[in-house]
Amino acid sequence: MVNAVVKTAWGAVRGVSEDGVASFRGIPYAAAPQGELRFRPPAPPEGWDGTRDAVAFGTAPPQSPPAPGVPPVWRADDGLDCLTVNVWSPDLGASGLPVMVWIYGGMWRYGWSGMPQYDAAALARSGVVVVTFDYRVGFEGFGHVPGVPGNRGLRDQIAALEWVHGDIAGFGGDPGNVTVFGQSAGAASAVLLAAAPAAEGLFRRVIAQSVPGGHRTADEAARVTGALAQAAGVPATWEGLASVPPETLLALQDPSPGAYGPVLDGDLVTGATPRRDVDLICGFAHEEYRGFPQPPGPVDLVAAAEAVGLGADAADAYRAAHPGDDAAAFTALMSDALIRTPTLRVAEAHAGAGGRTWLYDFAWQGPLGACHGIDVPFVFGNADTRFAARLLGSPPPASFAPLSERIRKSWTSFAATGDPGWPHFDLRHRRARFWDVEITDASLPPGPAARP
Repeated sequence: MVNAVVKTAWGAVRGVSEDGVASFRGIPYAAAPQGELRFRPPAPPEGWDGTRDAVAFGTAPPQSPPAPGVPPVWRADDGLDCLTVNVWSPDLGASGLPVMVWIYGGMWRYGWSGMPQYDAAALARSGVVVVTFDYRVGFEGFGHVPGVPGNRGLRDQIAALEWVHGDIAGFGGDPGNVTVFGQSAGAASAVLLAAAPAAEGLFRRVIAQSVPGGHRTADEAARVTGALAQAAGVPATWEGLASVPPETLLALQDPSPGAYGPVLDGDLVTGATPRRDVDLICGFAHEEYRGFPQPPGPVDLVAAAEAVGLGADAADAYRAAHPGDDAAAFTALMSDALIRTPTLRVAEAHAGAGGRTWLYDFAWQGPLGACHGIDVPFVFGNADTRFAARLLGSPPPASFAPLSERIRKSWTSFAATGDPGWPHFDLRHRRARFWDVEITDASLPPGPAARP
């Protein structure tokens, strides 16, 4: 392990080089969003003299643990200085390496780039410069604050991409060849940025892994803020909300798991299709819903179909596809409604507008099936994390390593050349890559109701 130093526009940073990859962690891309900057769009960071150590991940954005018993990644005394980037480079002396920028998921309520499953050393060894970063989540990132521009979490993402555009050449990367990739909320973020005028010119390609549907209206976001402010005992103003400590807001927002996320503002979030000049890979896991908390008892398929807006008749179509197994029919219905159909609609809209589009279905089975998030360890090549053990098994089966290598080759080939190695998706043939122990390319099979 040796030191590695790179000069950025804000000052020099010192990382470490190990096993052929130089890594830099915790580099500020924006000022700490605290004090007068709290609940405001990201501001430029302060520069520094000398050389700054960049060997530890930055502070996570404020958030509660995602489930009981899970260790917290943020505590009250960590503060709000959370807007940092991390870089892995296979060759600091290179010029023009493709760049891949990861956006983590977590329902826009959770996430931290320092989570072990996002270590990008293995991916960087495939010949790309990889960037991960933190952005504000929950109310800090997406809550409506009167008189202040909204969608701060997305604005953080754009600020991180602007940092990449300005500084990545010093790490061997090509600022003109950037691919944004993300999973779940990170995938939806990438798709929204690909349609946002404010992000135009910052990247050429997108890999969207499991795009969830839906965004909030301005009226919905305002009602959530009013209720939160009332619970906190403060006026629903910037001054009132900024006076509430982040840990207090977290305690008040926890009963509302779906309340935060991108808000349709007609400015940054327009609901438009990703620009046709952005190459796009979209995909989903075959059994997405198996990665979510499961119902404790027998399921009511009709009620479930109506709850997700499919109508009672959809239940019959799913039962016909899964005769005698309502649990399997429920998994398929919920997988389609929450992730698979929204992802497919993005692919259809982009292809229909003339954009270069590819689609995949991740069918490899782990202990929880082909569930939400199972593709992440394959993309990063990390099988020895707690996250991976839950989805892959511990140790993972022998099929993990070769499939992970194939997926990383496709992702990095797409980043480098715009070609992932399988046929385009179009509205006529609807071809897709099926990732499994045996990899196949085929047209999507017909299915019931919303199922692609």
